[in-house]
Amino acid sequence: MEHITHPFSELFEQLGLDASHEGIEHFLSSHRLPPEVELVEAPFWSKSQSAFLKEGLQDDSDWAEVIDQLNVSLR
Repeated sequence: MEHITHPFSELFEQLGLDASHEGIEHFLSSHRLPPEVELVEAPFWSKSQSAFLKEGLQDDSDWAEVIDQLNVSLR
């Protein structure tokens, strides 16, 4: 089975966010998560965004690696 790696910008597109380099930088600089808050529980996600992230991690989908990268970037 082929392993698919999604670029960071594609995750932003999937979440309905600005996927431009500037848009990603702005999002990451204006959203921070304290260590005790789970990524999927962040207050800035919509229900559908949170569900997508949760499902991607639980199912260890093709998105899991880039979702982990997002989690680290928000800390």
